Amino acid sequence: MKTRLAAAIGDRMAVKLYKRFLLEMLFTLNRGTFLFYVCYSPESPLSDLKDWLGDHYLYLAQSGEDLGERMKNGFLEALSMNFKRVVLIGSDIPDLPIEFIEEAFASLLDKDAVIGPSLDGGYYLIGFKNETFSPRAFQGIHWSTASVFEKTLSVLKQEGLAVHTLPPLRDIDTAEDLRIRELYKKGK
Repeated sequence: MKTRLAAAIGDRMAVKLYKRFLLEMLFTLNRGTFLFYVCYSPESPLSDLKDWLGDHYLYLAQSGEDLGERMKNGFLEALSMNFKRVVLIGSDIPDLPIEFIEEAFASLLDKDAVIGPSLDGGYYLIGFKNETFSPRAFQGIHWSTASVFEKTLSVLKQEGLAVHTLPPLRDIDTAEDLRIRELYKKGK
């Protein structure tokens, strides 16, 4: 759950919003031509998730002590299934355009990695080719800080990887992020 958001709006409302964000993300992903998995926390029973979303999605339990380890393990699992290009997307970016996802996959035809920076200093998307995956990109990072993107990009460049950077977007971590998103949507 989004703990910073929940601190401002309460657990119940944060869960409700998070569910809405996930549905918006799934709507976007369903428009694509790529196979995707819904990665979930094993603390929540898969049966509850399937009751809510249905059993027509592919599900993958996350494993690891922190966010970095869970992402690293997600890549390792996907690469062990012989995928040639793998892109991981955060679920707190409900306005992510399908074009950015398609650009991420397309960029991995000539680049080694792709990353989409979020406006708070983190990132909303990261991807690798199977032969260029870097576990180091998920180690020693202080997650939920303003330096996540820069530190990750630095590691990728130290590894000698050619990186494609997507346009920055706002993810929804705080009540202020939510307020700005709503103002932006009203202005459209």
